[in-house]
Amino acid sequence: MMDEKSERLQLQPVSEPVTPRREVDNDANTDNGRRMQDTGETEETDYDPHDHRELENPTNNMETLVHLLKCSLGTGILAMPQAFARAGLITGILGTILGGILVTHCLKVLLRSQYEACRARRVPLLAYPQAAAAALSHGPGFLRRLSKPAPALVDAFLVLYQLGICCVYIVFISDNLKKVVDPIRELPVEVYTGALLLPLVAFNLIPSLKLLAPFSALANVLIFLGLGITLYFLLSGERSTEPLDLWGSAATFPLFFGTILFALTAVGVVIAVENNMKTPKAFLKPCGVLNTGMFIIVVLYVAIGAVGYTYCVSKCSDSITLDLPKGPLAASVMIMFAVAIFISYGLHCYVPVEVVWKGYLLPRLQQNGSQRIRLWEYGLRVVLCLLTFVLAVSVPRLGLFISLFGALCLSALGICFPALMEACQWYPKRASVQRSLMFLKDAFLFVVGLVGLVAGTYTALVSIVRSFGPAPTD
Repeated sequence: MMDEKSERLQLQPVSEPVTPRREVDNDANTDNGRRMQDTGETEETDYDPHDHRELENPTNNMETLVHLLKCSLGTGILAMPQAFARAGLITGILGTILGGILVTHCLKVLLRSQYEACRARRVPLLAYPQAAAAALSHGPGFLRRLSKPAPALVDAFLVLYQLGICCVYIVFISDNLKKVVDPIRELPVEVYTGALLLPLVAFNLIPSLKLLAPFSALANVLIFLGLGITLYFLLSGERSTEPLDLWGSAATFPLFFGTILFALTAVGVVIAVENNMKTPKAFLKPCGVLNTGMFIIVVLYVAIGAVGYTYCVSKCSDSITLDLPKGPLAASVMIMFAVAIFISYGLHCYVPVEVVWKGYLLPRLQQNGSQRIRLWEYGLRVVLCLLTFVLAVSVPRLGLFISLFGALCLSALGICFPALMEACQWYPKRASVQRSLMFLKDAFLFVVGLVGLVAGTYTALVSIVRSFGPAPTD
């Protein structure tokens, strides 16, 4: 569910808090943690951050649910058939369901940890990096020492993830354009990638989200329409007669795991939509927005993955759109998705620009008295755009890109960091059975995230290297 962070509230970078930033006072937090350890409670139990949020245009529950669902439809869901081909039909179904449960729980842990950090510091909102620093400052000594570098580390993963999405988008657009034009004239995919450079650089120079909003609305319409036509092809088209693999292989399961994380874990979107809710308490209720949205999303992903896999079996491409039969209608679907993802590129590249610019580069330029602030900002936009192009041209493997960035970034952002944050916030409390069980659960989540990060990243990198080697011979 990584796609279409297209609304104003969704595009607010998760590393930039709504309220003015305050540096995390580690000494103060440590003292506060000791007081919490002595009393078992915080001094801020009377402060509810939800009651102090001041929002210009808050969204109701239904609007928030719609935003959440919009973000699940894009390159992630289109890669699900190939993910099922790597995992097997039954393993794919069970793995997607269990992955959805894991991701949903970790998102809840993250939001609750963010809430507790806000309550401890008595502020309405804290960004993910600052919330991580505040949470770690309550943990044991070796984790408290990580509270200072934590914001930069979270920012690094966020920037890497967003740039990874942009790389995926470039490869996706190039592959789909090539598939459309090949019947007329066959050209190398690098030609289409090169043709995208100037338009995407120009689009990335738009500094205002208000100017991007109309394009975003168009992208949403195109994606919904394209998915509808794709489902029509999958349900009515001629299926492959190749026997189905029900259980898959342990060797390719880490790639499936990375794809699932990439598709389902939209950390920035979830934080942004919850932060902009009129009634944020409804977001984490048992039948609240998050559970409802994730249930619908998992059902859609299982359906697309299973139906798409039975349609093309082992011959599933990186995107199911590339497996559609030739014809004007199928070509129109690929054009729809190419245009929609082109628009999404600018929206996703906005996030790393904001993180690097406002968090690191701009303060240093202002400190040095630079007179060319705007020029530096445009230069940063161009450099980041060129970086994604270099990576996309160097490794034009859409499916492996998805698995790589899903395993590398989202194992950390979506599983490991939330588990550490929750464990640290429980650390100062009095010893109890509940506290011990919480530590065991968070330790399990951290190990799962760490194994997923290492195994998924290693498998994806090995697969990328092998993809450039000679094709195996029978």
